[in-house]
Amino acid sequence: MSAMRLGTLEAWLEYLEQAHPVGIDLGLERVAEVARRMGLLKMRLAPRVITVAGTNGKGSTVAMLEALARAHGLSTATYTSPHLLRYNERVCLDGQAVADDALISAFEEVEAARLAVKPISLTYFEVGTLAALALFARQQPDLVVLEVGLGGRLDAVNVIDADVAVITTIAHDHASYLGDDLAVIGREKAGIMRSGCPVVLGSRELPASVSQAAQEQGAVSLSLGQAYHWQAQGPDSFSWSGTTDTGAVLRLDALPDPGLPLDNAATALQALLATGIELNEADSRRALHGVCLPGRMQWLGQWCLDVGHNPHAAAYVAERFTRQSCTGRTWVLLGMLEDKDAEGVIQALSGVADAWIAVSLAGERGRSAAELAGCITAQGGRVAHQAVSPEAGAEWLSARLAQNDRVLVCGSFFTVAAILAWKQV
Repeated sequence: MSAMRLGTLEAWLEYLEQAHPVGIDLGLERVAEVARRMGLLKMRLAPRVITVAGTNGKGSTVAMLEALARAHGLSTATYTSPHLLRYNERVCLDGQAVADDALISAFEEVEAARLAVKPISLTYFEVGTLAALALFARQQPDLVVLEVGLGGRLDAVNVIDADVAVITTIAHDHASYLGDDLAVIGREKAGIMRSGCPVVLGSRELPASVSQAAQEQGAVSLSLGQAYHWQAQGPDSFSWSGTTDTGAVLRLDALPDPGLPLDNAATALQALLATGIELNEADSRRALHGVCLPGRMQWLGQWCLDVGHNPHAAAYVAERFTRQSCTGRTWVLLGMLEDKDAEGVIQALSGVADAWIAVSLAGERGRSAAELAGCITAQGGRVAHQAVSPEAGAEWLSARLAQNDRVLVCGSFFTVAAILAWKQV
């Protein structure tokens, strides 16, 4: 059947998964040519476009950018990946996931352009990116926020020139594609920068290669701890100061802790300021108080769900857990992919875990519960149970969970998605 006659979103996604020889195929030549055929490279998606790259913290930064912009009266469009339960989560207008028919229409537009003149093969992610851009071009919101999928320089998102670039953190992840040299990874992420445009650097521990790339490309660096700052103002609030697009200093006080990394909250504020948006305390407080990001320190009763899947992210989760008192046991339900640093994640969480449930993830990249259990016991952890799936592990644990216990579910988007779905049954 011709892809143009596929009638459901599920059928389209199945088609896209099989349409290209490999799942990840970094490079801009193919996707840029299709974008050109669609007219996307000749138009502005919005008066303001922000692109967000980094190893960890991209999702929370995008969520806070979107919430802050909407609280200040702007219409928004966001593109993120991966999704947890529905593909539609990736493409949002004014905080709402787009409908199936809108995505199908956009996929059809991409397919027509892809097949025009000389057919071009595209990956699942590349088609999804172009479809999102097409939807945003139709909508013309006040602000578009694009999350980089992998790396930066060669990621499909980078076909768009952003007004402001954001780099959250640089850490080891996706080594098979980006390598394990942080300086090299930093340069890849820095590929989203543009000459003469601001780049907001959201970590005090970025490799020197990021700042060097900014200088070489002529980008205007706004660094955490230099151009903008945050400071705790009690257990649940913080103050922030940043640099406006005219070079003036703006200070906001008594901002609520959103339950997400404050480095990322500060970075979102600075990125919006760099686009020329006038921030105020009342709207900023309202936005940060109500921001919510599924799968990032998301509490559902006794269960905390976090998609952290590398040591840097796990260390943040562990630090948050140590700040919260618990009179019972802390269980960690862990499921990870084969290409992730399980030893590093387990080490980062070992200080808060009283007992572990190791679970298997399906698919050719999935890691078995037995392999995870071996990593845990090798580091002195106690494996209470091994399960064939996250759902099976959750069923076993729910029958044994005491009222004052807590559970951390982490290690992969797949693990968190499975438990989210299990919780909804």
